[in-house]
Amino acid sequence: MSPAPTPTPAAAVRASARRRRFGWPQRVFSQVLLMQLAIATGVTVLATGLFLAPLSDQLDDQAMRRALAIAGTTASPEVAAELLAFPPAAAGPVQAEAERIRTATGAEYVVIMDRRGVRWSHTDPAQIGKVVSTDPSEVLAGQDVMEIDSGTLGRSARGKVPLREADGDIVGAVSVGIEYDSVRARLLAAIPGLLAYAGGALAAGALAAYLISRRLQRRTHDLAFSDISALLAEREAMLHGIREGVVALDGAGRIRLLNDEAQRLLGVGPEATGRPLDEVLGEGRTADVLAGRVTGEDLVTVRGHRVLIANRMPTDDGGAVATLRDRTELERLGRELDSTRGLIDALRAQDHEHANRMHTLLGLLELEMHEEAVEFVTDVVGVHRATAEQVTEKVHDPLLAALLVGKATVAAERGVSLRLAPGTLLPDRLVEPRELVTIVGNLVDNAVDAAAGSDEPLVEVELRAEGRTAVLRVTDSGPGVPPERRELVFTEGWSTKDLPAHGGKRGLGLAMVRRLAERQGGSARVREPAGSGTGGAEFTVVLPEALTDAAVTRAEAAPDAAATGPERAPVTEAR
Repeated sequence: MSPAPTPTPAAAVRASARRRRFGWPQRVFSQVLLMQLAIATGVTVLATGLFLAPLSDQLDDQAMRRALAIAGTTASPEVAAELLAFPPAAAGPVQAEAERIRTATGAEYVVIMDRRGVRWSHTDPAQIGKVVSTDPSEVLAGQDVMEIDSGTLGRSARGKVPLREADGDIVGAVSVGIEYDSVRARLLAAIPGLLAYAGGALAAGALAAYLISRRLQRRTHDLAFSDISALLAEREAMLHGIREGVVALDGAGRIRLLNDEAQRLLGVGPEATGRPLDEVLGEGRTADVLAGRVTGEDLVTVRGHRVLIANRMPTDDGGAVATLRDRTELERLGRELDSTRGLIDALRAQDHEHANRMHTLLGLLELEMHEEAVEFVTDVVGVHRATAEQVTEKVHDPLLAALLVGKATVAAERGVSLRLAPGTLLPDRLVEPRELVTIVGNLVDNAVDAAAGSDEPLVEVELRAEGRTAVLRVTDSGPGVPPERRELVFTEGWSTKDLPAHGGKRGLGLAMVRRLAERQGGSARVREPAGSGTGGAEFTVVLPEALTDAAVTRAEAAPDAAATGPERAPVTEAR
């Protein structure tokens, strides 16, 4: 017979694992069921023991109090009067009253004694006239006594009270005993019932444990604890590794989960977990979208300087899971594409106009009308130069001035007149000129779109400084904004325009304007121009602390002027 093959290390490990599984189940259902059964059994045994332990003392106390109550009822002034009026005798009225009470209450004995301790009544008539076997001094001193003691009739639960006359003088005492064997019998009689109740409670607990474990088995898909731990680790790795924000909410609107990308996109930290969504994000479209107050797919929202696309899926427990995608760069590229298309159209129109001018100039030269040709060229060049000089005289910041000159050219190609208001004067003291460029660009683009096609297309821009506050006002001759929509136009995703050619989202420009203004502590609002009477819209943006102090600017500009010398002179002249 060939020897049995030696098991490999892998087989030994599998066998060891099988033995471990046999000794202690791996499934969550089985482990929880065994633990609940063990807990239910332990609690039942402990509760039964804790109930039985004081039960004997409680029964003793009840028996002593019952004896004391019977003694108190017996010790009446009438009994005291009979004790004083008649000698102790088996046929005396005191014995008769005591036996009546003993028979009615089921007491073991009712003994009435005088101040010397001599019995006037007893269950055994032979004991009448004899001194009691226990010391009666305490009760004869006027105190009630409860005790477990032994006497002529054996061990009993006793209650003793003084016997007083009608005027309150103590003339004796009453002692009542409850048979102690009956107390013990009550204790023993209670044990089977108690054990039956404990067994019933244990059975109910086992059934409840089984039902709970079965429910847990269905909810955990009969997984082992090790599988759940692995799934949790994989979930954490996935949530914190993907480049898409994930926000989980519970049924009460509190943040239950916030992965790393969501924290970055929303500008919050891990301490936001467990707090209400509205408290963390504040009022705004982002909170409304994540909370489900705004419904739809691929909802656009702005958080800080980021453009986000949000989708929300409810969960069975009343909560929800929302995903966030960063569309900031895509929206920027889309806007640049729109701007490029607009510039291309403007350049095409300028090319057409330039060709017409060149043909006109060529005709004047061929006709040898040289003076007219010079006048024509001077007039064309002078219009553009006058526009640039007008802007740079009133707007000293080079970025804003360049933006307005470019916007004036594009507006002119669309048949819209873009001009600066008479009160415009903005010094070169901006703290964040790029943010103001964004605000002005968005407002002017919207104004040009609104004014195009009106009877007298006009866009007027006013920029002025009030101390350190910059005030921007853009007025157009378009159809205007109805009063009920004047707050709605600043909401992300709301727009009256068609979708752009690149398929991006509309309704971000004015929302971005208000967000930038509020971030600097300012405001953005729209109304009908004062005194217009013909419609139009007037957008006003106030930016506190947008400019530096004039004294600081001059102090910083002096060294620059000395260092750069004549290179800054043309800018100064332009101003």
